[in-house]
Amino acid sequence: MNVPNALSLLRLVMVPVFCLVYFLAGEYAHYLAGMVYALATFTDFLDGYIARKYNLISRLGRILDPLADKLMSFAVLMSLVIKGLIPWWAAAIYFVKEAFMGIGALVQYKKVDDVPPSNFLGKFSTVFFFSVCLLIMLLPWMDTWISTALVCLALAFTIAAFTTYLAKFLRLTKDKKTNHTREM
Repeated sequence: MNVPNALSLLRLVMVPVFCLVYFLAGEYAHYLAGMVYALATFTDFLDGYIARKYNLISRLGRILDPLADKLMSFAVLMSLVIKGLIPWWAAAIYFVKEAFMGIGALVQYKKVDDVPPSNFLGKFSTVFFFSVCLLIMLLPWMDTWISTALVCLALAFTIAAFTTYLAKFLRLTKDKKTNHTREM
């Protein structure tokens, strides 16, 4: 187990910690949960940096890292929905998009035997999504229409990133099929 993978595992552990803090910590719960969320996000950037800098990118890391990110994102979104800070349909759109990405990654892993790393748009949409969720969490008195507009913008970026991953998936699957046909 290398350091980036250990950081991803730590992020997985932080998901229930976030939920407990957000719902059980009392008056300052949103601030404490925001700190847990920020720390989890920092470990995400740190594990990616370490993995790239020291060539510690692994197949396990390509699975653990997005899994930890998605579980934390789900926990944050559901918490914001439960508190009435964002509409349920925004979370539903995000969940459906993530389900498609997860299924696509599994299919690609089985067909191509690998999962490609994230691209710039994927990273940008993740940072933007984190920023929006943290802002809504730290400012729970913000007007619902403002938080909804911000979430919609974050969703637009994540869907744009999804389309780039879908195009890459289709290209890799086609290339694998073409190479397999040539070998026969």
